[in-house]
Amino acid sequence: MDTVHALQDDHAALAAELAGQGVKYATGGWIDVNGRSKSKVVPIDHLPNLLAGSERYTPRGMGDLGRMNPYEDEVVAMPDLATLTVLPWDRRFVWMAADMAYGGTEPFALCPRSTLKRQLAKAADAGFVANLGIETEFYVFRPVEDENGELVPIAASSLMKPTPAYDLESTFDSMPFLDRMVDAMSELGFGVYSFDHEGGDGQYEFDFGYAPALETADRISLFRIMTRQIAKQCGLMATFMPKPVTGGWGSGHHYNMSLENAETGENLFRDADDPAGKGWSKTAYSFTAGILRHAPALAAVATPTVNSYKRLAPRLADGSISWAPTFAAYGHNNRSCLLRMPANRPAVENRGVDSAANTYLAFALMLAAGLEGIELGLDPGDPVEGATYDWSGSEAPRLPRTLLEAVEAFEADPLVHDVFAPQFVTEYADMKRREWDDFHAEVTPWERRRYLRDL
Repeated sequence: MDTVHALQDDHAALAAELAGQGVKYATGGWIDVNGRSKSKVVPIDHLPNLLAGSERYTPRGMGDLGRMNPYEDEVVAMPDLATLTVLPWDRRFVWMAADMAYGGTEPFALCPRSTLKRQLAKAADAGFVANLGIETEFYVFRPVEDENGELVPIAASSLMKPTPAYDLESTFDSMPFLDRMVDAMSELGFGVYSFDHEGGDGQYEFDFGYAPALETADRISLFRIMTRQIAKQCGLMATFMPKPVTGGWGSGHHYNMSLENAETGENLFRDADDPAGKGWSKTAYSFTAGILRHAPALAAVATPTVNSYKRLAPRLADGSISWAPTFAAYGHNNRSCLLRMPANRPAVENRGVDSAANTYLAFALMLAAGLEGIELGLDPGDPVEGATYDWSGSEAPRLPRTLLEAVEAFEADPLVHDVFAPQFVTEYADMKRREWDDFHAEVTPWERRRYLRDL
């Protein structure tokens, strides 16, 4: 089979070693716009060919980005050997994150991983290492519906009101699934330090160690595959849909972001001489200001689905607070704001990102916004002290209310055009506008209940 690079003897030795451990197959997972890992599968003795660029793809149209084009050049998936992982839940496979490239060298414009790597290189040129930790949430359901056609959560004891958050009995009832997750994550070196039942029935959160941003983004790609596969092995269904249940909490994907000095490793977000007395540096405040400045455009990649905006509402259906942000505001330890500067860690938390976000794309734009804030010395203004859920809309810029609003802001923001290739901006905006149009054309049960008999 043709490759774009020469085969290497040490890769053949690695393949033999893995085969001796019982590994049968290798994958080089490139990431589509929806954050799903896509790959051909090769027998393990073809690992050297895979690493040399043997596998070619026509990726447009995969994961809904762009329209398929049967006559354009194929792209090559170039796996990153540093990410090679034996999958704990199925040891027949090794997985690697891959970059998409024409001819094996020129980055493909629609490759999310390559997009993030470009922004990380710019950060490095400025003397920064960007770190990222993610608090990711998801729902787990049984593959059945109740008598009302509703989804059934994994643990019956989680049907508590107003919320089963942190409920130990609900967590214990879910341990056949959660225990397997912790075992797999520990074997992968994720550094799990807590997990819990969240505020929705059948909703869970895992917290694990932060890392340089590319490593974290690769972990999340693997985490999503792992979560869904382990759930299936348990006879369950896991979903990263931001809001699968009308009355339930939405699933966040909170980004905890920090910058280090590339030479010394010093965290640059802390300063004991902070005039506000909170211990934050001017760098942290300017980084925050940059993200606030571009918050509307960021929504298109941080909250990237029609369903995302069912989460970005101040209150749930029963009138209780949603714990999701709706305004481009920041506060010290204020969980109602888009950006939180927490008291217990030297990282700025973005609470607006949801579980559908492609980590590579969302953090690429977020990092660029933060770096612009630092370069321009932006000031975020005064922090918000109280809850924002009942604001009228004049206190701070409102985050987009719909995917359409977010896409329009995305197209109009000059920073977007600096971060993403022109082809990506055009095709992503077109894809998301079609998604909005498809949703808007659908007549829903809510509309029939509201209008059918009264109009």
